[in-house]
Amino acid sequence: MERAGRFTLIAAIAVAVAAAAVLWSQRDDGGSRTPDVIPGEGTTVVVEVLNATTADGLAREVARRLRRAGIDVVGYGSARDASLDSTTIVVRRGDSTAARQVRQALGLGRIAVDYNPRLLLDASVLIGPDLARALGFHP
Repeated sequence: MERAGRFTLIAAIAVAVAAAAVLWSQRDDGGSRTPDVIPGEGTTVVVEVLNATTADGLAREVARRLRRAGIDVVGYGSARDASLDSTTIVVRRGDSTAARQVRQALGLGRIAVDYNPRLLLDASVLIGPDLARALGFHP
């Protein structure tokens, strides 16, 4: 009987510890707990940079400048259409907040909206000859 009593005591302690753990994890600590963060969400602006001029190395230079400004550039390269008259920041999802941050980092650019959430970008930066000249590139 002594063995059964020890087993019952150990089982009771285990249940009490488990219950305390559950209660501890669900306690309300006055809102000081940080909210769970969903990967890919938050204040980081995610863009691609596409050179719509004939100036070599321009997309790479713009990508560097944007990264220094805290903008996440996930890719850069050449645009299919090289006939833009000015730099355009195209909103791909959300509102124009991200595009305004990009424009502030570059110092110029017009904002357009062409939603495409499949791209997983906040904006596409299409570099025109105005930005090329401002950065000392020959468009």
